[in-house]
Amino acid sequence: MPAPTSSRRKLLVLMPTAEEHLAQFRQRYDVIYAPTAEARAQAVATQGAEIELVVTIGAVGLRADEIAAMPRLGAVAAQGAGYEAIDLAAARARGLTLWNGAGTNDSCVADHAMALLLASVRGLPQQEAALRAGVWRDALPLRPSVNGRKLGILGMGTIGLRIARRAQAFDMEVGYHNRRERHDALGSRYFGSVLSLAEWADFLVVAAPGGPATRHIVNAEVLKALGPQGHVVNIARGSLIDTQALAAALAAGELGGAALDVYESEPKPPEPLLGFRNVILTPHIAGWSPESVQATVDLFLENARRWEAGEPVLTPL
Repeated sequence: MPAPTSSRRKLLVLMPTAEEHLAQFRQRYDVIYAPTAEARAQAVATQGAEIELVVTIGAVGLRADEIAAMPRLGAVAAQGAGYEAIDLAAARARGLTLWNGAGTNDSCVADHAMALLLASVRGLPQQEAALRAGVWRDALPLRPSVNGRKLGILGMGTIGLRIARRAQAFDMEVGYHNRRERHDALGSRYFGSVLSLAEWADFLVVAAPGGPATRHIVNAEVLKALGPQGHVVNIARGSLIDTQALAAALAAGELGGAALDVYESEPKPPEPLLGFRNVILTPHIAGWSPESVQATVDLFLENARRWEAGEPVLTPL
């Protein structure tokens, strides 16, 4: 096996990262920063033999051929909670240590989910546009409240639990669909399918993991079940909602509105949805705040320290 050219471990960083956080990585590692496809391919081809640690995000991932090209690789970390594009089978076959950033941005994502829900139901963008155009409230339709309404949550993980608590503080009734019923989801009603949840709910927040098992789990039937007064919010992964079905439901008046932070077309905007006034779009920033991003860096560095020391990591995959 080739010997490393530096006494410090080489860390490959595959996602866009602020300079202040790269500086923290550089305090401990010889950092190879490769946030683009071209830089990534070059880094693996020219320095793969020396790379011992990779940090990525769920949507960027790490492929099996890249793992094979890094014979010294010992650990792979997903900076956020998601890890759907990391080839786990290849990583585990190599015996790599795997971890993610679970828990670091849960509250920030839950806050953003509620902000999107409130903005969509209350029609805040439309009302601001009307005001700027000189239209006063008397000429505008009344928008419903969220209090007392039924909120469905698809995916009751740690983020889903936080969304549920926030919704309950708004006096909303909460239901959820999950791979299994959770007995710690206090005050929330379990539904055995996404469709039955949508039929019951006034609004639906998508908070489940991405991947093949959940692709287009929110389909035309689910959207129609929400109804013309229903709203859907997605802060999970773009793949969970069928974009074409969502556009069709909006065009047909079968859905009241949508507020999305994630898209199938990322980082390009969702073209089929851009013409709808009742669609709110944010650029996959639900988990981004100074506090949450720093927390992901801190957790990565602590897990890396534990890995190097032969200790169990805090958030293993």
